[in-house]
Amino acid sequence: MFRITNIYVLAAFGTIGGALFGFDVSSMSAWIGTDQYLDYFNYPDSNLQGGITASMSAGSFAGALAAGFLSDRIGRRYSLLVACCIWIVGAALQCSAQNVAHLVVGRVVSGLAVGITSSQVCVYLAELAPARIRGRIVGIQQWAIEWGMLIMYLISYGCGQGISGPASFRVAWGIQGIPALILLAALPFFPESPRWLASKERWEEALDTLAAIHAKGDRDDPVVQAEYEEVQEAVRVAQEAKDVSFLALFGPKIWKRTLCGVSAQVWQQLLGGNVAMYYVVYVFDMAGMECQKANEKQSGNTTLYSSAIQYVIFLVTTGIILPFIDRIGRRPLLMTGSILCMALHFATAGIMASYGHHVDSVAGNSNLKWSITGAPGKGVIACSYIFVGVYGLTWAPAGWIYASEVFPLKYRAKGVGLSAAGNWIFNFALAYFVSPAFTNIQWKTYIIFGTFCTVMTVHIFFTYPETAGRSLEDIDLMFDANLPAWKTSRLPDRFGEEVEHQRHKTGGEGEKGVETAHDEMV
Repeated sequence: MFRITNIYVLAAFGTIGGALFGFDVSSMSAWIGTDQYLDYFNYPDSNLQGGITASMSAGSFAGALAAGFLSDRIGRRYSLLVACCIWIVGAALQCSAQNVAHLVVGRVVSGLAVGITSSQVCVYLAELAPARIRGRIVGIQQWAIEWGMLIMYLISYGCGQGISGPASFRVAWGIQGIPALILLAALPFFPESPRWLASKERWEEALDTLAAIHAKGDRDDPVVQAEYEEVQEAVRVAQEAKDVSFLALFGPKIWKRTLCGVSAQVWQQLLGGNVAMYYVVYVFDMAGMECQKANEKQSGNTTLYSSAIQYVIFLVTTGIILPFIDRIGRRPLLMTGSILCMALHFATAGIMASYGHHVDSVAGNSNLKWSITGAPGKGVIACSYIFVGVYGLTWAPAGWIYASEVFPLKYRAKGVGLSAAGNWIFNFALAYFVSPAFTNIQWKTYIIFGTFCTVMTVHIFFTYPETAGRSLEDIDLMFDANLPAWKTSRLPDRFGEEVEHQRHKTGGEGEKGVETAHDEMV
């Protein structure tokens, strides 16, 4: 059968799985302030709206936990196929929602699919891509998420303006199923991950796949042979280990990687992206956007236009950074992002506290109890735009990339699944928290996120080694060497080869051989 072997084409189709995540995010954020949605679902209060928004994340948490077992058993490609089928069911349930409970069930089902794709697309692409471009290839998933957000937001906006009554959101939610149908049609032409094939001792297929992707089918190409040897060694080490459970991810030789992978995903959420994405309409309403057009016939247009601009900024900034992400490295991006976002959160809180005031409602929405208008309101909007730009340049792509790189082959599917589950459980908590927070503590919400950014900066500096530009097997050796994280950016490019040379030279298979190489190089 014909197989797609161009890595960029594979990434373009494969990351449709990421677009599903983006579709589901903006399919809710675009509607929470519209009359059609509020009238049909009886004006949900802040707690109920938080629960509706967070229901997708709850399903994603469960899907991410199950994804590792599913992917290890049936392969990366078939796990994505299963996710597509689940997503189509979820889209149908949302499209036909008769009440809040029905809508929540649909979002939970869709979330199961997002949990699988968000973790396993990263694994699939990381295992296919050459080390020198792995960051940009895996990062395309985040870009696809952002394309999904923007496309779904614009579809929802168009439906909201052109269709009256419940049909407006039903059409938009039904359209969500189309990307999954496209991916479902493309998946039979995808190659399976060569590392998964090797883990099942399907060596000929693994070699053929590596040759097709890296050398246009030439099995004797030096790059293919080098990659094949690395895969063989990784599989040999993996087969010597016991069957992996989630508890094994916290074993003595793997817990540091698990901490890095899971915390990268958790910090990505605690950075405050939910404030900017899920509740962008709320933020702009509090900042006076709705008031500026209160006397016009289409009073909500300004808020919706401004929200769409934010999604465009997000999309453009991530697209700009992807070609350079492997040259810059992971640590500089993550730390720069957390520091700048910290400053923006504290600045937003200061502006809102100094120039805003308590109100009973904003634009008729009783969930919002704080208002800030005029120039200070524009300052809040500007901070929101800048935050999204910084997030798009740094944590949005780098968080997913880093979590996909730090686990060895035997642990990778379950490790990345657990990392994504960490993302989704905090996504759930924050999606539920932010709506009541704007009602109850208003501007103090930003203080909380600013504090998280401060803590994550320190954590990254001391515990996150640099992984950019190294093979997945080379990263294994770097973790085993127990190097201080802040020194790993300066390691020689041939680090893995030097460690292996020292292991053979000393006859050591474990920490002693690694430490000898470390001492000679640092």
